[in-house]
Amino acid sequence: MAYKITSQCISCNRCLSVCPTDAIKVTDGKHWIDPTLCTNCVGSAYSVPQCAAGCPTYDGCIPQPSDYWESWFTTYNRLVGKLTKKQDYWERWFDTYSEKFSDLKLTTLHN
Repeated sequence: MAYKITSQCISCNRCLSVCPTDAIKVTDGKHWIDPTLCTNCVGSAYSVPQCAAGCPTYDGCIPQPSDYWESWFTTYNRLVGKLTKKQDYWERWFDTYSEKFSDLKLTTLHN
């Protein structure tokens, strides 16, 4: 799976200097990653992809799923998360349950 540069890129050029395979290109002022050259830094001295590690933005350089449906669900979940600004159902359930259990435990201890 190669990485891709998104519209969040601020064109700081950090990724150009850190990519060990020179997979990052600039065309018409836009940065992009050549998927045929990108190795995710596997087989290099780095344990994480350097484009993502050096990017000052959170979503400037992200993994590009190779499977269509994986890409579709990743995009869908990201957009729904931004639109709803809500936690996952199970996260909310755990937080609520933990809070109520803690309150019950404190009440029991004080009685």
